[in-house]
Amino acid sequence: MDFGRSERGQLYLDRLQGFMDEHVLPAEPVYAAQRAELRAIVRDRSREPEERFEATLALAKLPRNGARTRVRNRCALTGRPRGFHRKFGMSRIALRELGSTGQIPGLVKASW
Repeated sequence: MDFGRSERGQLYLDRLQGFMDEHVLPAEPVYAAQRAELRAIVRDRSREPEERFEATLALAKLPRNGARTRVRNRCALTGRPRGFHRKFGMSRIALRELGSTGQIPGLVKASW
């Protein structure tokens, strides 16, 4: 799938594909430029208030799933959306289970 990103960005996106909400991800790059342009108009204080208000209305008409902030990281193993560790790409529960069995290289469970 090509989302109009650089090769490095695409590799990162492919790696995270299983970690994020799939119904939100495809729409984000399509509206990113349009959303950025409208947000710049809304923030520009030198423009007329009517023009800024029209940009606000146009921004509200864009699909909500097109916003980057709607993407949620998820555990690669369980799909759990909460307690997600970015470094490992999994939830705290899965991380603890795999870490305690020694299946994650470099991770040592603390005991004192």
